[in-house]
Amino acid sequence: MSIVLTPFARARLFPRTPRGNTIQDCTAEGFEAYLNAHTPLRVLDGYAPFCKLHVHRNWTSTRCLTVPITADNWHLLRSAYEARTSAELPVLVRWFEGVQAPRAEYLLPILYSRAQLAKEGEAIDADWGVVGCLYTAEPEEIPMAPITMLRNALGVEEGGSGVPLDREAYRRAVAFWERNANWRP
Repeated sequence: MSIVLTPFARARLFPRTPRGNTIQDCTAEGFEAYLNAHTPLRVLDGYAPFCKLHVHRNWTSTRCLTVPITADNWHLLRSAYEARTSAELPVLVRWFEGVQAPRAEYLLPILYSRAQLAKEGEAIDADWGVVGCLYTAEPEEIPMAPITMLRNALGVEEGGSGVPLDREAYRRAVAFWERNANWRP
């Protein structure tokens, strides 16, 4: 099995100006090489048949993606309308400022099949393409953000995958994201 970073993931996980809430101590090329050279601890099914998550112990100093919302830090939450790419419509997002997450114990690259990426207009020369990565304390997937589920349901033309909304998964995601938020340095 071969794995490559998609341009979408490369820009988000390895931005030109490094940030503290992205993958640390590793280049995009090194990350891709690591995934191709190391067998994951586990392979998790994603939200659709074309999606898999590989569970790897964190070999970097990358920090967890999310922080629990508490009475002590809720006042540090910020929000804005943002788009992930220039082709997408902005959506409401929120994050912590002034909070730093602990080091992640696991990195979970999110992989899409070559066929799905072709459907989304992203041809790759590998079996799987990395579209994102979760940085977690446990070797488990954290729920997809509700807005990402909605975008996926809207279809490829709106930056999604075309997978219909799963109402129960959406409710579980809302329950998680009501109690947790991303952070930015």
